[in-house]
Amino acid sequence: MFTIETAALGALLAAVLGGGQLPERVWGVSTDTRSLGAGSLFVALRGERFDGHDYVGQAFEQGAILAIVERPVPQPHLLVADTLIAYQALARWWREHFALPVVAVTGSVGKTTTRELIRAVLATAGPVLAPPKNENNDVGVPKLLLGLNAAHRFCVVEMGMRGPGEIDRLARCALPTVGLITNIGSAHIGRLGSYEAIAAAKCELLAALATDIGVAILNAEDERLLATARRFWGGRVQTFGLEGSDADLTGHFDGQLLWVRGVPFVPPLPGRHNLLNFIAALAVAVQLGLDLEQVRSGLKDLQLPEGRSRLLTLSEDIQLIDETYNSAPESARAALEWLAQLPGGRRIAVLGQMRELGDFSYALHHRLGKQCRALGIDELVVLEAGEDTAALLAGAQGMASTSLPDHRTIATYLAATAQPGDRILFKASRAVGLEVALTHLQQLLQDEKS
Repeated sequence: MFTIETAALGALLAAVLGGGQLPERVWGVSTDTRSLGAGSLFVALRGERFDGHDYVGQAFEQGAILAIVERPVPQPHLLVADTLIAYQALARWWREHFALPVVAVTGSVGKTTTRELIRAVLATAGPVLAPPKNENNDVGVPKLLLGLNAAHRFCVVEMGMRGPGEIDRLARCALPTVGLITNIGSAHIGRLGSYEAIAAAKCELLAALATDIGVAILNAEDERLLATARRFWGGRVQTFGLEGSDADLTGHFDGQLLWVRGVPFVPPLPGRHNLLNFIAALAVAVQLGLDLEQVRSGLKDLQLPEGRSRLLTLSEDIQLIDETYNSAPESARAALEWLAQLPGGRRIAVLGQMRELGDFSYALHHRLGKQCRALGIDELVVLEAGEDTAALLAGAQGMASTSLPDHRTIATYLAATAQPGDRILFKASRAVGLEVALTHLQQLLQDEKS
């Protein structure tokens, strides 16, 4: 459990002490009053919709004995200029107490899936600390690191990015020994303006690696990533890819098994994109000295968060593909390719808007519509969202397609037209909430059979 003497904490943060008698030491730290224990430290973070300073009194009622704040409060406290910076400094200080491999994962798409695959692979060799949810930002990463303890053999950190400098901050907090970048794609291009800027922002991870012990694990099939990485990193590199790529670690898929260095693995998840994600996880294992045969024999069933590569089988062999957690042009294309390859009856794609594409949005939605048609998808159903809907339908011109105004209308339409053996993909950005349509359709189809 995290612990630190108050005097050392004050010196670490260059804080001003106040609020009366301060405790000698704190045990545990949290930014959430609901998870505080007796004798713990409360960090009063501020956000757009909340201010932790409003809850300092409640934190002390829940067991806190010291607070880190930006303005004086009556309770014992350490006054700092920025509580978020202080929280991150605290996490880095605690992380420095542990000489264990820290694997940091970023990329435009596939971060969370790859993180979970790495967790599963490393768990065959010992206890792994990894985020239970999608905690990959300025608050989530330090929260994870502050949970480190002596029992952990590995730590896996996911790093998201909404602009330049964010991954640099997270990496200098986590001090990773392994930096893995899945790919460079269109996610957040509306914010960053170009693929080159996205690549540079992702490769901030590599600049934070220690040159003597660090290793970069990179997708050999992504030329933009490889070229950008060379500007940021001159240390060890291991590339990964499927057979046919010029990768250091390759996998051969024979239709049933994925062969890596002579070891056969049952792919944990379907789709070519997930084969690549799994090879990336195995590359981490290789770099950390794990035996691949032992990994194969010890690998457990993978449990992904809802909305990611989830296949739901209903009566009459109707299958729903739940990819509702998020969507970007590259992940949407990969999901469509998976749908197109699924054996069964009709293949129906239910697509919603891909957000944060800025001036590129119309062109990228139009391209996705064209990909639906080129892959032979039988029908495209689109949740209406202005010009992006028009772009999807224009790109898909020549195939069966329709746009509908809301989630329930989509579910009702699909239930009324469903046929045995249908394969129905749901894919959209998180804010679209397309899982509502999926859940409602599932209920409608089940009600019909009851």
